[in-house]
Amino acid sequence: MPNVALSEANAANSKSGVSQILWLALTLTPGLGPTRSRRLVEFLGGVEEVFKATLTELEAAGLPVAAAQALATGRSMELAQDEQAKAAAAGIRTVSLDDPEYPPELRQIYDPPPILYVRGSVAALSHPGIAMVGTRHPTPYGMGMAERLACDLAARNLVIFSGLARGVDTFAHRGAVSAKGKTVAVFGTGVDVMYPKENSRLADQILSLGGALIFFGTFFAGTSIWFVPFAGLGCFARNQALLTVARMTMGLVAIYYAALGIYMLLGS
Repeated sequence: MPNVALSEANAANSKSGVSQILWLALTLTPGLGPTRSRRLVEFLGGVEEVFKATLTELEAAGLPVAAAQALATGRSMELAQDEQAKAAAAGIRTVSLDDPEYPPELRQIYDPPPILYVRGSVAALSHPGIAMVGTRHPTPYGMGMAERLACDLAARNLVIFSGLARGVDTFAHRGAVSAKGKTVAVFGTGVDVMYPKENSRLADQILSLGGALIFFGTFFAGTSIWFVPFAGLGCFARNQALLTVARMTMGLVAIYYAALGIYMLLGS
């Protein structure tokens, strides 16, 4: 019986790995955004079926010519294998939309990212938490309050979600770190591009305490702005992810400290 259980576990892990790279290949396909990728998977009956389809079948599903050709010729899969190898070498894990560890609240938004790139603890993404975002130019009082609030909340075992940007975000993460608590940074660059650079040490502290850095677009783009398929969404997309990933069991409560430029959201 133990051998049977081990075999089943290995099979499940193998299936999960295949699913990850197939979703990654869809993400890297030109002309396929999150919505069109999900609709294609639904239309053909599963992500595996997309890669079994012929060029004619893909075009019949309404795909742009470039997208259909990239999938049918295997170019998308080649890009995905290269991307996955780079991610693994950098200690990055990819989490696909159908992965059990994908944050359930994020899956419920209108345009959930098909792939998350995670450095650190994937489990931290689903712990009860609070999102704190705000101005990049807070007053000294605002900086202190952001750090104190985050410290107090992290000390009560809430994960602090923020964006690692200058200003309120930075002090929210610092507060969690000072409490030896968990914090998750969601940011709008590839994980290979640390911005701002002065937060590199803070990022290391986040990871050392069991937190995570996550990015939900193409990874090794080598850019400091949103890359396909999320070009143009910028901070709006980042903040949408922050506020939907953060969750609690007490329902939905929004708290806005207008004078301090701090926005916090608790949700289930």
